[in-house]
Amino acid sequence: MSAKKYLLVVGGPTASGKTDFAVALARYFDTEILSADSRQFYREMSIGTAKPDEATLSTVPHHFVNSLSITESYSAGDFEREALEMLDKIYQTKNIAILAGGSGLFIRAVCEGLDEFPEVPPSVRQLVEQWYLEEGLTGLQKRLSAADPDYFAVVDKDNPQRLMRALAVQEASGNPYSSFRRGKSVARTFIPIYIALHRPREVLYERINHRVDQMVEQGLV
Repeated sequence: MSAKKYLLVVGGPTASGKTDFAVALARYFDTEILSADSRQFYREMSIGTAKPDEATLSTVPHHFVNSLSITESYSAGDFEREALEMLDKIYQTKNIAILAGGSGLFIRAVCEGLDEFPEVPPSVRQLVEQWYLEEGLTGLQKRLSAADPDYFAVVDKDNPQRLMRALAVQEASGNPYSSFRRGKSVARTFIPIYIALHRPREVLYERINHRVDQMVEQGLV
């Protein structure tokens, strides 16, 4: 076996064909697929997530599809840890593994690592959510701007989840969210190779329309 290990990372827009291409790669290299689609993890979310069907799942080994219930709490950090453990197992007998999906945060977690943040107690999360309910997006913006101007300068200011996360970390730790942002990649034992799929816009839109029609037929509404 070669000393070098590779992770083929298949990305691309919705309906670009990531699943089929990942399966073709896995069959060609006789290896396994890890899904990095954060919606396909959940067993109860099938119609609107374009999960691989049972026939596809049986073609090659898939991991992190239907692996959780929506009642379970699961973070990008959890995925990073479990995916790396799975890759260690795969690399015992394979030199190549496949990572496929459309969730950039989860892909980055595996390939580069995530910054380490302190645990946020449920009581703090509830407090920050209450701020949002009472003060709205503007209130969150004002709070974060005053508490952590460095992070406020770069965060998506219209994304309440990002704002609440930063405020919750600060409330729980007593330190600004920006102080925990390392911004450096973690060395991995494998070499990521990124493959981005592209299709002509009119073809992609046709594929998306067809997928939505199928979802509606399956009971999406």
